[in-house]
Amino acid sequence: MKSCIGTLVVLVLFRVGEIAEACSCSPVHPQQAFCNADVVIRAKVVGKKEVDSGNDIYGNPIKRIQYEIKQIKMFKGPDHHIDVIFTAPSSAVCGVTNLDTNGKKEYLISGKAEANGKMHVTLCDLIMPWESMSATQKKSLSQRYQMGCDCKITRCATFPCEINAPEECLWTDWVTEKIIHGRQSDHYACIKRGDGSCAWYRGVAPPKKEFLDVEDP
Repeated sequence: MKSCIGTLVVLVLFRVGEIAEACSCSPVHPQQAFCNADVVIRAKVVGKKEVDSGNDIYGNPIKRIQYEIKQIKMFKGPDHHIDVIFTAPSSAVCGVTNLDTNGKKEYLISGKAEANGKMHVTLCDLIMPWESMSATQKKSLSQRYQMGCDCKITRCATFPCEINAPEECLWTDWVTEKIIHGRQSDHYACIKRGDGSCAWYRGVAPPKKEFLDVEDP
């Protein structure tokens, strides 16, 4: 009996670990999320339903959540509106299942492009209420993040840490504030300058020529 209980506990713990590890996302700066995405839009969600999306190798239907959206603005992506967003049906497999569908809340949504005006999103993509974004983040979507897509943002998990190349910006929010999205995430962009190096830039206004030309910010 004890052996059976022990086996059951092992199986339960294994299953819990399996579920916990099913969706794992590395922290990324908003600029990295922007640069990694095919599509970045501002939109309202107006509908939600579960749909079949083909079959797996065993012939079982593949379920996905389909969100109908009203696109407000596209910051990055194809030359046509996005009307539908797809995601996995459960957060355990990185599905985004909790978007407000009453059409009143605006979101910044990033993800991968699909055919016919559609896109796919996961919990690892940058998806956040528009009202919760800083003024710098909103302004950076139009140009500044794109200016730094050739730069590399390196996350500092513990001190000491340092950059390995001039094209890197050191992201220290976790070690300085003990939160992932702190001052650098909310108010800074990593910009490439005239000499090919990259540096953090803060401010709502576009970087001035003096910043892009000098060696030190």
